Amino acid sequence: MAANDANGVVRKTTMHRLIEEHGCVLMPGVQDALSASVVEKTGFDAAFVSGYCVSAAYLGIPDFGLLTTTEVIQATSKITKAAPNLCVIVDGDTGGGGPLNVQRFIKELISAGAKGIFLEDQVWPKKCGHMRGKVVVPAEEHALKIAAAREAIGDADFFLVARTDARAPHGLEEGIRRANLYTEAGADATFMEAPASTDELKEVALKTKGLRIANMIEGGKTPLHTQEELKEMGFHLIAHSLTSVYATARALVNIMKILKEKGTTRDDLDKMATFSEFSELINLESWYEKESKFKSYPPKP
Repeated sequence: MAANDANGVVRKTTMHRLIEEHGCVLMPGVQDALSASVVEKTGFDAAFVSGYCVSAAYLGIPDFGLLTTTEVIQATSKITKAAPNLCVIVDGDTGGGGPLNVQRFIKELISAGAKGIFLEDQVWPKKCGHMRGKVVVPAEEHALKIAAAREAIGDADFFLVARTDARAPHGLEEGIRRANLYTEAGADATFMEAPASTDELKEVALKTKGLRIANMIEGGKTPLHTQEELKEMGFHLIAHSLTSVYATARALVNIMKILKEKGTTRDDLDKMATFSEFSELINLESWYEKESKFKSYPPKP
């Protein structure tokens, strides 16, 4: 599953290798270092730094174009340090401006340890792909950003995904046309946001070129399918962008209600991690070991 760059040189990033190995890669969304650690420990190979999730966790606000590129880079840096074995792909929204902004953003993400980016063709300020009121820029304008991104990446281990949100304002065929244009501009893969049915998913898989991505959002516009079902349709990378933040929100709401009503969690410990379980999750014992090295001078080897 390698890709050729503009000079015809074969590129094979970490994500290309994962797709080649598995055929279809399942990629949960993460919002912070803790969620990334859980994803890594569960055995996933890749994770998606979702702008929706980061906006919710970092700012407590909807994915409404208010998250800055600086905040995304900061979150990404913490995530890659906490889960160094994950192939971390970042939701880059519209790239922070024009082609030169995109190039700077990508270089910063590479420095932060990311292994890829999604760049979308919405007008800024953007909205979550499953919200109403989306507007897209002219296709050629976004193709220029994709070409600029490809130049900035060079030979780095960095996977470039071109996302189109044209389905809602302009229809499926325009979305497919844009996806194929963005592939020609240098994208490693394309992502049509929010197909409205299983038939539309199948049409996207049939008519778009190269590697394809599907996004599964609980309660969103696109029907949920399993990894195997989407692989059979012709998709190569499956993002479960919001599963982590939705599960976190539900668990917090439920336990806070219990605490408010009962004044204790004594009878509901099964609904949360306990001190010992959480300590194991965040590797507390390894920090005791590191601390013991410096208990006396000279430090232990």
